[in-house]
Amino acid sequence: MNCDCPPDSATIGDRACLIQLPERFTLPEASLLEKKFQSIIHANSTPKKIILDFAQTTWIDSSGLLCLKQLVRVASTVGVDIVSWSFSSQIKTLLSRSGCDRLFESESETEAIWQQENSQNLAIHPSVNSRIKRLFDILGALAGLAITAVIFIPIAIAIQLDNPGPIFYSQIRCGYMGKPFRIWKFRSMVVNADRLQAQVENQTNSGFFFKNKNDPRITKVGRFLRKTSLDEFPQFWNVLKGEMSLVGTRPPTIEEVYKYEISYGQRLNVKPGLTGEWQVNGRSKIVDFEEVVRLDLKYQRNWSFLYDFKLILKTIIVIFSKESGAC
Repeated sequence: MNCDCPPDSATIGDRACLIQLPERFTLPEASLLEKKFQSIIHANSTPKKIILDFAQTTWIDSSGLLCLKQLVRVASTVGVDIVSWSFSSQIKTLLSRSGCDRLFESESETEAIWQQENSQNLAIHPSVNSRIKRLFDILGALAGLAITAVIFIPIAIAIQLDNPGPIFYSQIRCGYMGKPFRIWKFRSMVVNADRLQAQVENQTNSGFFFKNKNDPRITKVGRFLRKTSLDEFPQFWNVLKGEMSLVGTRPPTIEEVYKYEISYGQRLNVKPGLTGEWQVNGRSKIVDFEEVVRLDLKYQRNWSFLYDFKLILKTIIVIFSKESGAC
């Protein structure tokens, strides 16, 4: 018995469904694919396999990647295999760059029928490939790491006297196009903070990020480090490695991205930053995730090297103001 595929899909073999992806797989197309996928897995006869044909696809943005990850995750829960056909060289490079190159099982070695080598560069946000921005990041990271080396010993001593344990805290965050990376900070919470999070009230109006103004897990030294943003100085190492930028969007955790709606994936179209719109617009007071998304997209629309420079100056003013607070 054949599977019940949507009219714009094709049935292959006994119980396989083929879906042809569009040339540009961005937010609108991802939303349509999500609906199509739901209709397939909830049909009377669910296919054993869904084939995603990328033959005509020349660009996938972060919303598209988020959609694909969610489809693979949902398919695994209902026993449906997701396989891919016909990746172009552009898409192979993009998936590798975003850490998604092992997301699909590739079942065909056929080449994509559209080979537009320059189309990918046209779709990438200009900040990602900006040489001036990258040079500024490298110079800023080197200067920041030099300062970090100077302040390391007094901060390390203070952390140990206040709450003995590791000097640094690391966590896996999602960077450009959702690629995971390990972020570094000076530890500002008690040693077992992650395990205690379930006992602390989340004061945001959604589960997309966590915030508590009077989080009891923050140590005395940690409050000072957060107020002055000194806890974030080790992230200059992430900037030097190219995982972050001096200015960008807020880097989400994997758990946060796991809960995202597809439209929220647009936040990942640029590199995350040490500072950004959220930092200079009341980072400690923002509890609405829609506001976080709005600020991140505002940065993407307005980006220029001069805009980055202005945000850095505003960040310095915020840090030394009485309204400064932890993000």
